[in-house]
Amino acid sequence: MDFNALPFDTDDMLKGLKPWIECESPTHDTAAVERMLDLAAFDLVASGAKIERIPGRNGFAGCVRATFPHPKAGQPGIVIAGHFDTVHPMGTLQQLPFKREGNQCWGPGIQDMKGGNYLALEAIRQLIKAGVETPLPVTVLFTPDEEVGTPSCREIIEATAANQRYVLVPEPARPDGGVTWGRYAIARYKVETRGVPVHAGVDPRLGKSAIAEMARRIGEIEQLTDDDCTFSVGIIRGGQWVNCVASSCYAEVLSMAKRQDDLDQGVTRMMSLNDNAAAVQTVVTRTVTRPVWEPDVACKALHKHAQSLAAELGFDLPAAMSGGGSDGNFTGAMGIPTLDSLGVRGAGLHTLNEHIEVDSLPERGKLVAGLLATLK
Repeated sequence: MDFNALPFDTDDMLKGLKPWIECESPTHDTAAVERMLDLAAFDLVASGAKIERIPGRNGFAGCVRATFPHPKAGQPGIVIAGHFDTVHPMGTLQQLPFKREGNQCWGPGIQDMKGGNYLALEAIRQLIKAGVETPLPVTVLFTPDEEVGTPSCREIIEATAANQRYVLVPEPARPDGGVTWGRYAIARYKVETRGVPVHAGVDPRLGKSAIAEMARRIGEIEQLTDDDCTFSVGIIRGGQWVNCVASSCYAEVLSMAKRQDDLDQGVTRMMSLNDNAAAVQTVVTRTVTRPVWEPDVACKALHKHAQSLAAELGFDLPAAMSGGGSDGNFTGAMGIPTLDSLGVRGAGLHTLNEHIEVDSLPERGKLVAGLLATLK
């Protein structure tokens, strides 16, 4: 089949994508993410899918799992995995409105990863309209908390992917337009320093500042970075009153490594910063972890197949391991052939310049359609 002939319409895709972008959905705003999942569920049902709404937990929104009618329903097939939470807080739309200029279109979450989710759905719709039955049944799983490490629904992702043939992840394309066939290992930590408060107007030297200790610890943490494992402090909050020496300060830390052994050693170094005996205590807690996903023979074969489809569509599709986690870490680490970064081309993700290249919507949509129609 000539997948280039499928009538993907860029203007129609942007029209359908706009409500998704204008439904802001920061991770920690449960109601906002649920509203976004409602929109996606409606579009999935309108496309012929059967929907399962999985309740959220631990303060996060739930998941949407969709299956399409198929003679082999229930047998191993293809999972399309995407998330609908974004890093952008409510109100970002005022600074970063949905706007198109030429081949670029802006909006919060449009690159990471609502644009990719939408083109994957459009690929399914185009195949249905063309009367093409995929060799394997297709399941779509949309989740609510990828941007914070998937603390609430990793088990759902792994249970959905277990015993499936393939997993396709429409995260943003790599900067060179390529895809991801492996991702680095990631660990997150919470750090708390506990000081001794005193009225700062009396004599601050009589207290022990948790903020001052955290400032010292931040330098120590970032100096743990080496060529094998990196550390970065991304969130700090502490103190309550300017006239009081701070009794507590909090930070969140991310570490990343290309190999699991290197991450494990990094975790050991990080946890060694625990100190309950000092005048100002330091408490380090490890939170979520993404396992390393290294490309195996099956992942490389899946990429080779996708690359041949891309060549038929007129573009190259290189592959590489990527930093930055995704839910592909979990399925790839499970040994399920996984191909990531199948989504839109663009730039500025997680910033107020987040945008996509509009022509990548039909281009990558045709690629996903080709994969769904040919994978066996």
